[in-house]
Amino acid sequence: MDWNTTMLLLKTSRDALLAPLKAVSGVVEKRHTMPILSNVLIEKTGDRLTFTTSDIEIQIRTTTPCEAEGEDASITVAARKFQDILSALPESEISLAPEENRLILKAGRSRFQLQTLPAKEFPLITLPDGDVVRFSMPQRVFKQQLALIAYAMAQQDIRYYLNGLLLVAEDNKLVLVATDGHRLGYAESELDNINFPKRCEAILPRKTVLELVRQIADTDDPIEVVLAGNQAVFRFGSIEFVTKLIDGKFPDYERVIPRDHPGCITLPRTMLLAALQRAAIISSEKFHGVKLVLDNNVLSIISSNAEQEEALEEIEISYTGERMDIGFNVSYLLDVLNNVSSDTIEWRFRDVSSSALITLPDNTRFKYVVMPMRM
Repeated sequence: MDWNTTMLLLKTSRDALLAPLKAVSGVVEKRHTMPILSNVLIEKTGDRLTFTTSDIEIQIRTTTPCEAEGEDASITVAARKFQDILSALPESEISLAPEENRLILKAGRSRFQLQTLPAKEFPLITLPDGDVVRFSMPQRVFKQQLALIAYAMAQQDIRYYLNGLLLVAEDNKLVLVATDGHRLGYAESELDNINFPKRCEAILPRKTVLELVRQIADTDDPIEVVLAGNQAVFRFGSIEFVTKLIDGKFPDYERVIPRDHPGCITLPRTMLLAALQRAAIISSEKFHGVKLVLDNNVLSIISSNAEQEEALEEIEISYTGERMDIGFNVSYLLDVLNNVSSDTIEWRFRDVSSSALITLPDNTRFKYVVMPMRM
């Protein structure tokens, strides 16, 4: 039954509405060719209240308890506007009631009329069935693994399969890979008591990855992952997150990761990060290049720009090999240093034209590859 034809009155606390609404509103686009996709679908079934949002490619749903009084009903209302109103109201009892094509919201002496659209017009994504790959792991582990490499995804690359993250389930491990063609992030974790009969690959869209990083809790509570056909489903806490997958062939990351770089120096992460941040201030706004010079137990970081300004930073290291001058996009180096938490990092190298490999002494399951640039 639709709330537009049923005089249902729902009374609940502000936070009982605001918390689940915030959980699902992240995928709502401000402007969409289908107006109803700017709305949140609210469904009351017995003593359960369900909130659903979608952008056609992603669907997020969460369920929360409510008072059982009144008939079962459904409605859609502008998600961001509804959230903004609830956020601006003090904590109090909220009442919701329909009135023709409007939703009447009352809180204390405040009263709002919001336009609605029929719930039956809301486009729901059909959940996958048939052959599926299913596994679970602690939310904390999956969140950390995503955050370690998500920044390496492309943003608007014509190679659409780079605008996402590769998920590989094989044997008893989960591998995540992201690359924009200039750098590559690789993170691996074990899956307990699971052995996949065959390798399973899926490319998660960029928006999906960023929303998952935002949503997943930093706890040991489980997240269930289901892969089926061209869809993936993530279930954690009260959230059900459905996403379509990117159809394409991801680059062979195993060929990109260097296996035999002979040179290796260990660097303090925070010291290197601070030095690069200072050098980046002077780097060219167009190319963001910095030169790293290895020579006689010193790493020099040099940057310059079109105004003939220069910056020089020096860090003492243990290095006695030949002098090497290698250029890098400083943004790519800052990204990895800002997203790992180790006290030290290992920089592995071969020559000035080869990619650099950054690893962590305390995490052998993480690798970051960055291509050099001409300076």
